[in-house]
This record gives sequence, structure tokens and C-alpha cells, in this order.
Amino acid sequence: MAKLTVNDLNVRGKRVLVRVDYNVPMEEKGGQMVINDDTRIRETLPTLELLIKQGAKIILAAHLGRPKGQREPSLSLRPVAAKLADLLGRPVAFVDDCIGEKVEKTVGVLQPGDVLLLENVRYYQEEEANDPAFAEKLARVADVYVNDAFGAAHRAHASTEGVAQIIARRGGKCAAGLLMERELKFLGGELENPARPFVVILGGAKVSDKINVIGRLLEKADTILIGGAMAYTFKLARGLKVGRSLVELDKVEMAKAALEKARAKGVQFLIPTDNTVATPVKTDKLNKKGKPIIELQNPRLNSQPNIPDTEEGVDIGTATIQTYGQVIAGAKTILWNGPMGIFEDPRFAQGTFAVAKAVVEATQKNSAKSIIGGGDSVKALNQAGLSHQVTFTSTGGGASLEFLEGRVLPGVAVLNDK
Repeated sequence: MAKLTVNDLNVRGKRVLVRVDYNVPMEEKGGQMVINDDTRIRETLPTLELLIKQGAKIILAAHLGRPKGQREPSLSLRPVAAKLADLLGRPVAFVDDCIGEKVEKTVGVLQPGDVLLLENVRYYQEEEANDPAFAEKLARVADVYVNDAFGAAHRAHASTEGVAQIIARRGGKCAAGLLMERELKFLGGELENPARPFVVILGGAKVSDKINVIGRLLEKADTILIGGAMAYTFKLARGLKVGRSLVELDKVEMAKAALEKARAKGVQFLIPTDNTVATPVKTDKLNKKGKPIIELQNPRLNSQPNIPDTEEGVDIGTATIQTYGQVIAGAKTILWNGPMGIFEDPRFAQGTFAVAKAVVEATQKNSAKSIIGGGDSVKALNQAGLSHQVTFTSTGGGASLEFLEGRVLPGVAVLNDK
């Protein structure tokens, strides 16, 4: 069922509470917290600009990190307010709380077109507990609710579900923002009846993270390409040796079942035929958790399907890159979620960047529809400078996966149907 969107609303002069996903990466520089990547802020601009044009009084609610109900200064949204003001080219007010008298007074003097960002809702434990009393306090300043935070829509929290229920009970509208609308369109509608061939590329560390997605996509895909550490669990399922590679031994039977389902459905299911490998060496250095740091030394191409006992797989190999590239080149619809290797290390980024390039070329030269399912795939595209050359990049990590699995997202279900 299609959801009501901001385009369907009359918000002139109304107080509109907009849930946004401003959970952006930050680091401390010179005693101040600095935003490393403002993608999630930029993605909300179309919704905010529309609401400004329509004369709404805009109140933004968001979370940052996991402060666990504590006022953690490094997780304040104050730097986000400054960045948003730069991007919008207009002032953005900020209140160092998200509920209470100070918030209500500030909202009370807002004029049509004004924008206010509230402090991190996760400074209160009641947010993640979806506490009704806390949701009531959030809802006190709003006539209308808009959710543009797809990345948080899989959580039934006070700011994503509870507040919407309260506003709806009062007769207020609850709608999707333009970003939310696009996420639902591309991850939902566009993949219901994809143009064929439909190629799915799945990577990342764990089969357990993706097994439900694989099961669902086996109903629709023509080809599934597997990379990342999850590939080694699939290698084990095919009776191959994986050396010291990262695997989930308790998921081998699941992997076997997926391979059998692919065979029964006639879906081409490819795992790497060769890999970049390295020798893991324990050092005397300790990480933040007090565990020994493992250095990956002597990276080289292992051209055999079996990985030697002393080696760890860290990326797909050159023959696999070529095979995957040929499959991607012929695709008309592409869904990519997860890197092909430890791409954060330049020595092991070749496979991920080659896949990114192949997806972009299929999009640009073959008019393929390319949908990037959030998380590290988007990060890799950004690093390669290719993010604007695909059809759609999702802002949701876990939310994207849950939606692709076919799960109901609480933050979407609570919105008004059209």
C-alpha cells in the first residue's frame, strides 16, 4: 500500500515534526566534533526545502550514536545544526534538549519556513524503549508528523513509531518524506518486477546477516554473485578449503540450503573461484578491546578455489573480478549490498572497486537500473568517486536489509496509507 507523502499535505503555518537520520560519522579535531560525511544530511534537503516553501514550522528530531540515555557531549547534534544551516543557506535553530519547556518555548516563536533541530533523542533511554509518556512529550510540539529517516525505520522507537501513533490519534497526518518515498520505491516497487537479467551482488562479513535476503531474492534474481567473508562460508558449503579465513561454521548448513534452493530455482549462484589472500600474524599490540592485533602480511593472488591452511582470504581474485564484471555488464537490474573484501585496506580493495566500476558502467552504458543497498557499498562508491553515477543509493543499512527480507518496518507501517 502506497504511503501518504509530504506532497499530499497542506502544512502552511503548521508545526511539522520531521524524523530525520542524522546519524553521521564524526571525529574530534582541535577539540571540536567534525562531520566526516554529510551524505545523510544532504539527502534530507529536498524534503526540508519543500516544507520551507510550503510555509511549515519545521522541527527536526534525530539520533546520533549510542549514548544509552546519557548526555554524551561528543554525540551532540549541535555540529549538525551548523552544517544543515550551511547546506540550506538559512539559519537553523538548535535546542540542547528534545522535550520540555525550552523546546516548547522555542517552537512557540517559530515562523513559517523556520527550521529547528532538537538535541539527540537517544539522550533519553525512553526513546529506544518507545515509552508512551516520552512520545507524548515529543508530540506536544507537533500538528503533523513526517518520517524521512529510512535508516531508522526498522526500529520501533518513540520518535519513529510512538509519536506518530499519538499524532494520528489526534487527527494529525503522518506522512513519508521524499527520501523515505524514494527508498520505498527503489527497494520495494522497482524490485517487485525487475527488468531482466536481474543480478544481485552480496558481500560483507556474515552469511547470518544476509541469509534471509538471499532466500527472498532467490525468488526473483537471475544471478547472485557472492563476495566478502560470507563467501568463505559458502566455499565450506561446497566442500572447499578456506584456510584461516573468517567463516561462520554454524551457518554452513544454511549456506548449503541456499545453494540447493538456487539449483532448484535455476538461479546462477557464483562464489569466488580465486582470491587475494594474506598471512595473518599475531602481534604484541592490543586493540581497544584488549585483544591482540592481527596483521595481514604477504598479500598475494591465490588462483585456486581452495585456500591454503596458513592463509586468510581478504578479497576476490582477478579471475572472479573478470567473471563478475561480465555478468554485471549484461544486467538490466542490479542490487548491490556489501563489499567484496576488506576494502578499508587499499591492498584488499581491488575487488570492491572493480565491482563498483562495473555497476556504474552497466548503468551508464547499458541503461541498467542500479540500486545500492546502503552501508559499506555506499561508502565504497563514495571512496571511488562514483556514488552519483548509479540509479539509487540507499541511506539505510540494517533497514535496507530488513526491508529486502520482506519484514514490516515499524516506522513505515505507522504512516498513513494514501
